[in-house]
Amino acid sequence: QVQLVESGGGLVQPGGSLRLSCAASGSIFSINTMGWYRQAPGKERELVGKIIRGGTTTYADSVKGRFSISRDNAKNTVFLEMNILKAEDTAVYYCWYSDYLGNSWGQGTQVSVSS
Repeated sequence: QVQLVESGGGLVQPGGSLRLSCAASGSIFSINTMGWYRQAPGKERELVGKIIRGGTTTYADSVKGRFSISRDNAKNTVFLEMNILKAEDTAVYYCWYSDYLGNSWGQGTQVSVSS
């Protein structure tokens, strides 16, 4: 089983930036994918972006050019750099880990974009 601990959420003004971090621990398989999902009030959880161990990334169209995912394999940590934040980015952001055994989720961190 894999445990995920997120940090870095908060309140930011439109146009601002935030950086989320997620540290994985436990039974981590060498071949895995990590990433971020988000869920806004009244909406379904959606993929923000993901990164495989080799570094290839995938992003939702709504965040392309504004968000960037990276990872530190030595520390089993994934990061989400969010720039030019918009009100519609307000959501609970969940860290996600996936390997051949299944998926694990973090507890979620709130990101609020408001003036």
